[in-house]
Amino acid sequence: MQDPTPLPWGALDRYQAHFIVRKEAGKGFANYVARTKLTTQGHFGAKTVVKVEWDGSGSLATLLNQDSELNEMIAKQSVHDATIFVEPTDGAIRIRNKWKNHLSFGITKELFEIYDRIAGHIKHV
Repeated sequence: MQDPTPLPWGALDRYQAHFIVRKEAGKGFANYVARTKLTTQGHFGAKTVVKVEWDGSGSLATLLNQDSELNEMIAKQSVHDATIFVEPTDGAIRIRNKWKNHLSFGITKELFEIYDRIAGHIKHV
């Protein structure tokens, strides 16, 4: 008898785009850690972003919170796309969002402009 709910085998179709900014974090590792904190309204598929704040202990989060135009650009995105993480790696700073499946994977022009603006702030920290 065959199982009616089989478990998936192999790699799942989940993708994530990483935007890399070449910059050494050095000993100021915590300065480059930030993530969006979203205030939303509505439920499920009708959930929308009302307000965006940056959560982080370093100077990057403070700088990103001061950029009201950037935060307005992010608030126009879906909840999934508005969730953005910034974190240091070896020799660079990575900007990424949540995992997506093969149907929804892609970067819009607006999302690219958001990442580009965040990269500009990273270079000035």
